[in-house]
Amino acid sequence: MSTSPDATAATATSGILGWIERVGNRLPDPVVLFLWLVGALVLISVLAATVGWSAIHPTEVDPETGAKKVIEATSLLSPANIAKLWVDMPKTFTHFHPLGYVLVVMLGAGVAERTGLFGTAMRASVRGASPRLLTPIVALVAMMGNLAADAAYVVLIPLAAVIYHAAGRHPVAGIAASFAGVSGGFSANLLPGQLDALLFGITEAAVETVFGDFQANIAGNWYFIAAMLFIFLPVIWYVTDRIIEPRLGTYVPAGIGTDPGERDRPLADNERRGLRHAGLAILFVIGLWLFFTLGPGTPLIDEEGTPESRLTPLYQSLVAGFFLLFLLSGWAYGRATGVIGNHRDLVKMMSDSMGDMAYYLVLAFAAAHFVAMFGWSNLGLILAVHGADGLRAANLPAPVLLAAIVLLTAALNLFIGSASAKWALLAPVLVPMLMLLGISAEMTTAAYRVGDGATNIITPLMVYFPLILIFCQRWQPNFGLGSLAATMLPYSIGLLVSGIVLLMGWVALDLPLGPGASVYIPLPTTAP
Repeated sequence: MSTSPDATAATATSGILGWIERVGNRLPDPVVLFLWLVGALVLISVLAATVGWSAIHPTEVDPETGAKKVIEATSLLSPANIAKLWVDMPKTFTHFHPLGYVLVVMLGAGVAERTGLFGTAMRASVRGASPRLLTPIVALVAMMGNLAADAAYVVLIPLAAVIYHAAGRHPVAGIAASFAGVSGGFSANLLPGQLDALLFGITEAAVETVFGDFQANIAGNWYFIAAMLFIFLPVIWYVTDRIIEPRLGTYVPAGIGTDPGERDRPLADNERRGLRHAGLAILFVIGLWLFFTLGPGTPLIDEEGTPESRLTPLYQSLVAGFFLLFLLSGWAYGRATGVIGNHRDLVKMMSDSMGDMAYYLVLAFAAAHFVAMFGWSNLGLILAVHGADGLRAANLPAPVLLAAIVLLTAALNLFIGSASAKWALLAPVLVPMLMLLGISAEMTTAAYRVGDGATNIITPLMVYFPLILIFCQRWQPNFGLGSLAATMLPYSIGLLVSGIVLLMGWVALDLPLGPGASVYIPLPTTAP
């Protein structure tokens, strides 16, 4: 059953989401908006520094006095910060966290796309399949893709748009579902991964500052994060299919996906040959990475690292691995189908893919400076410390306190995007505080993880947020900040509410959080 354009337009512009979209899209271009935010941040930092806004850092010690270090708001118009702005400008831009990942992967992905590999592979995969099953599959793969860390953002999200397009569905809905899975369901997974090692390393250090020796259990949230995946999956499925895609309306572009008959068209001989060659190239890259991981010298395994950190080089190499996988498979497909005749065709495709990223480079320049200057001002750190102190002073019952930690984390996530940075500030206060109430360090870490992901998908301070906007604009050029915020807000609310319900139910039933990890512990005593 098709939707008329008038009905679609009325649905898309009505209600609270329509209001958010209209207001948000009246904002200036995102590049200019970030420059405005920089100006506002400068004024706020000057005011905060003038009134002496500060906080006591929960872990760092002043080497001169031996007392806890005082974090003071710093004016961005101070001589040091002015010098840092101009002197470090090239470094601030080039060291913007997602920039290198995005450009490296897109060098390879641009070839795979321009040769037609993506379109043919997606058409082959969806022939005869129900397009309605795409959302749960995409959401599941996106949440599992968190094991690949940053690679999930720059690989899975644009790929989901291609998959939806090939299936005759709106590609922006694919971006939304995968973004909600990768970033909104950031901690949800069937397996512990590098995020568990990172967070529990901080948890262990936080416990030791008060109670002395403590060994973190890296699998201490395994059961809980697996349950999060199964809870978040239907939420993302429902929001995508019942709320977001009806608002987006019917997508009618040129190319694959405009006609169901096109999607069901049998593959040509050269397309089948191209897919076989591309498959061999993919197997070669997988075999190469297995050799680097398990072969002589194990270059992608840190033999001297702790058990939870030994696979870190492998995880960090996945961006380069995806670059090579897309490049070689795209080249193999193009050679087999005749799209690539010589090396000059390959180089031109790589150059053209970088041309598509021109606007993102401009946007990344503005975003990088806003994020960096927010850190220079210390405002994010001070907000985090005062928020944690407020929770401690509230003296709430344990289940309510854990829910409050979720809400605090979700709120702070709007200002501090890094999961490890927030937890490094909050853990030294929250973990010992709740242990003195008989709540385990693993339970506190789990509560933090629920709040950490839910608001990732609605804050421009999240380093990949501008990139997601670019992905959407590729399929829908008039897609603005308001459109993206209105699209992702239902996911954010759904994930936050369902996560809190899961947390409260877990505490009420006193279920194990992971092997050897429980909700409650005997009251500890502080170390001498």
